[in-house]
Amino acid sequence: MSRLLIQVITAMVVASACSQKKVPDNFVLVNGGETFKNTKSNYYGKSVTIPDFYLGKYEVTQKEWLEVMGNNPSAFKGHKLPVEMVSWYDCVEYCNKRSIKEGLQPYYNIDRNKKDAYNTNDLDSIKWSVTINEKANGYRLPTEAEWEYAAGGGQLSKSYTYSGSNNVDEAAWYWKNAGNKYLTGYWAWKLLEKNNNKTKPVGSKYPNELGLYDMSGNVREWCWDWQQPEGTAAPQGRTWKGGGWIGADFCCASSFRASLEANGKGPDQGFRVCRGK
Repeated sequence: MSRLLIQVITAMVVASACSQKKVPDNFVLVNGGETFKNTKSNYYGKSVTIPDFYLGKYEVTQKEWLEVMGNNPSAFKGHKLPVEMVSWYDCVEYCNKRSIKEGLQPYYNIDRNKKDAYNTNDLDSIKWSVTINEKANGYRLPTEAEWEYAAGGGQLSKSYTYSGSNNVDEAAWYWKNAGNKYLTGYWAWKLLEKNNNKTKPVGSKYPNELGLYDMSGNVREWCWDWQQPEGTAAPQGRTWKGGGWIGADFCCASSFRASLEANGKGPDQGFRVCRGK
């Protein structure tokens, strides 16, 4: 093979590699499937296909948020702590801005001047119209099914109750263990305040079967989906999963689901991002 041909081939390989957007090192490839292996999942035994996707190994940190948004709204400050006090709208804006910053196509179409007619929650004063670019390669919030699939271990699932363990204290920061000492008895806000309960640095607990951290506890994580209970005509709010440092152990179960109005915020409300493969 001539030296010129070798140089041409090398140049083509380099150009091809450069043209592909590198997925950050702190993401995990979640191999999809047509079945949920976790027997405790809401989707177990149902016909739900999950495509391959990349999911953040950790909850979005304050450092990551600051680098993209230029501010830090969190109640508890620390670069390695998860960002909190962020609404669902804040999170979709972050996804688009981070995508643009990294040369990716934004996943969301955000129209601040158009109200979402489907959103009838009176507690949500924003109600922006947010739609998706399905084929975009940018960052996005996981769907509830994707989130629960990944939290439950995907195709490697051992059917744990929490993400990576049947022992909540191994997997999650929640109201009993997120302060100076381990609490017992009944939940009380004054008890949590006195115990200095708060968020913890991401990745401080055991990972699950896929190498994902904090999908149980630390902060509740926004998902894309509306939550609409059976028999109701309108959605309650956007789904959150995983539980947080304020909440009970049962909220940390991978199968637990709840919702909050999309403009809602709290010191235990954060998120993680994903991308299509």
